[in-house]
Amino acid sequence: MDNMQKEVLIRQYINAYNNFDVEGMLNVLHQDIVFRNYSNNVMEIETTGIEQFRQLAEQGAKLFAERRQTIDEIQTVENNMKVTVDFEGVLAADMPSGLKAGSRINLKGLSLFEFIDGRISRIEDYS
Repeated sequence: MDNMQKEVLIRQYINAYNNFDVEGMLNVLHQDIVFRNYSNNVMEIETTGIEQFRQLAEQGAKLFAERRQTIDEIQTVENNMKVTVDFEGVLAADMPSGLKAGSRINLKGLSLFEFIDGRISRIEDYS
């Protein structure tokens, strides 16, 4: 799998994410997908397998009235891809952290993608 094919998968995944299209996100993922989310270098969420990822993606879609990841840069790191993104979203519900529905969130993030058998096999999100 060349870097152009990897980039196409990443763009398909992010486009589906932006459109709240959980099935579209799943279509580019390996059955044994590992997903990890880090905030301030602390792992907050980890899923293993497509069904756990589906549940998380469906829950995540309900948290936002609007959300958009915009790719700043894609770099090749060994056989993997490193993607820097700008994230903006509007919360659909009050959060335990105290943020209220309607609050706008803007973050810079970094995602690392690994690939197996022509699909995304691992995603690590850092914010």
